[in-house]
Amino acid sequence: MSADVRERVRKAKEAYIALMSESSTRKNEALAAMAAALDSGRAQIMEANAQDMEAAEGLLADGKLTPALLKRLKVDDAKIDEMIAGIRDVSGLPDPVGRTLSALELDDGLELYQVSTPIGLIGVIFESRPDVVPQIMALCLKSGNATIFKGGSEARRSNRALFDLLTGAIASVDGMPSDAFQLMETRDDVAAMLDLDEHIDLIIPRGSNEFVRYIQDNTRIPVLGHADGICHVYLDEHAEAAKALEVALDSKVQYAAVCNAAETLLVHAAAAPSLLPPLAEALASKGVELRCDAASKRILLDSGTEALDATEEDWDTEYNDLILSIKVVEGMEEAVGHINAHGSGHTDAIVTEDRARAERFVAMVDSSSVMVNASTRFADGFRYGKGAEVGISTNKIHARGPVGMEGLMIYKYVLLGGGHVVKDYAGKGARAFKHMPLSRQLEIR
Repeated sequence: MSADVRERVRKAKEAYIALMSESSTRKNEALAAMAAALDSGRAQIMEANAQDMEAAEGLLADGKLTPALLKRLKVDDAKIDEMIAGIRDVSGLPDPVGRTLSALELDDGLELYQVSTPIGLIGVIFESRPDVVPQIMALCLKSGNATIFKGGSEARRSNRALFDLLTGAIASVDGMPSDAFQLMETRDDVAAMLDLDEHIDLIIPRGSNEFVRYIQDNTRIPVLGHADGICHVYLDEHAEAAKALEVALDSKVQYAAVCNAAETLLVHAAAAPSLLPPLAEALASKGVELRCDAASKRILLDSGTEALDATEEDWDTEYNDLILSIKVVEGMEEAVGHINAHGSGHTDAIVTEDRARAERFVAMVDSSSVMVNASTRFADGFRYGKGAEVGISTNKIHARGPVGMEGLMIYKYVLLGGGHVVKDYAGKGARAFKHMPLSRQLEIR
């Protein structure tokens, strides 16, 4: 392992101790400096990104980069505006460090507090998207977590430009531990990071399912994230036509190259003859390729819309492209069964005017986000009011769905006593515990 990698990880871990104890005021001052640095550094960021895009076009032509990754690589003024807005939103969020989660009076003068604390040193390994750097740096700074970034080589110049601007802004706030953030840039650095389980407390991978599975299979460090984004929209027999068209269309075409875009459309058999033809026409006008089961294809052919035959593989495929598989189902139970069998536990939606059916769908679909009469594209940390997100998790423990600062926190127990000892609570004549809830916050006396 490179001594340089180990040294940078050691510096970040050391700086974490200082960062975790920083005040909210100073952290917000650093976040304001980060937002200002991105605004003033637009030309520098876009020049670096233009060089990455030029090289990436060649990789695409050689089949070494997918169209989806190329789309995610692009940075323009609007994207920088989003980065700045995300940092400012994080600044406005409550500081999660040191919050009292629960308090219990064990006995007179003996109080137990459960207090939120940062996880520690987080490794972020991602493909293509340079906006991951400001998103996660802002969340980690506010939550007191040190961070090691490793982006894909296709975004090397963009990542470096953003990282240098942001860490320079942090360092401009006197005494802020900017060493808490480190950038790795070579392929060998990934393997080195995955071996440093004694220093790195959590790995967050952002990329394709193959990429995430590789990370999960090659480290002892806990991994937070998702491998697949196979999302569904189910149009119920009680769906309102205009609403069904808008939700299904937005879920697929608003931005197809992301994990919360719909990949499969399920339509109730009673509603399919009326809902499918106009929806298929709208999808086709946006360049969407339709892959249909026999029932949906028959309806579309009768209405004059071309469609391909879906295969069994289609139901388990995350396209990240303008492709949609379509299946007609006999009822909601079949739709839910299909989602739970073929989905990835990411995001799934129902369109219906029947409240009872909507409630049953929500209860039965085992996904991290379930939408009722709303696009799957809303499954996003910024849209969920988290300022930004470190990723979307389909895990069943610790954090699930779009993960903001709450997913970067753990807790510790703090016991305040006055010379209390366990022997007084054991054996004959032992004192009894009160175990009475307290409503106050932790105060060190």
